[in-house]
Amino acid sequence: MDDDSPEARWAERTEVALFAASLVFMATYATRVLATGLPPFWRDLCGLVLLVLWLLFAADYVVRWRLSGQHWWRFVLGHVVTTVSVILPLLRPLRIVPLYEVLQKKRGEPRLALYARVISYAGLSTLLLGFAGSLAVYQQERGAPGANMRTFGDAVWWACSTLSTVGYGDITPVTPLGRTIAVAMMAGGLALLGAVTGSFSSWLLQTFTREGDEKPPGR
Repeated sequence: MDDDSPEARWAERTEVALFAASLVFMATYATRVLATGLPPFWRDLCGLVLLVLWLLFAADYVVRWRLSGQHWWRFVLGHVVTTVSVILPLLRPLRIVPLYEVLQKKRGEPRLALYARVISYAGLSTLLLGFAGSLAVYQQERGAPGANMRTFGDAVWWACSTLSTVGYGDITPVTPLGRTIAVAMMAGGLALLGAVTGSFSSWLLQTFTREGDEKPPGR
């Protein structure tokens, strides 16, 4: 995406506000899931807030598509993370990279090294994905026949073991949607772990190579 394109200018103006809205969405969703004794009025209000925020994300997606001037399928293929975050707005906070690019451009500060950016993004994404996955799977498994995920703490423990690819198996989803979420969490865990491992290995290799090149001859 060209930095001077209408789409880029729109993103620069809206990215920070939309990221804040995504955090509000996650907090509202968490309240609706975890606060089981919430009065009907506040529960309905949370549902209304979630709907309004989702419509906001959808409107932003349509505006970006129109400003890009691309055919819809080209836009979808070129904005996979954005498309997924509209379909599953709970994952919207994972759009950390565009947010960082906008903030860096506004402040004019030096960019972090590639390895630092990858590791930082993967670490923060793991926390957000784990929290979102815990909420989603707990909502599906809570009270389901034969479910052994009885508390939100159980869901967090399950998310940690799943994202780390350990998978103890002491707590497992039993509902179809819960298992679908589990598959997505497994794929996300493998991708994030691979990104961190690959970036760290490349950094070590580059460091050792540079030290070898700087070593004086004859030593």
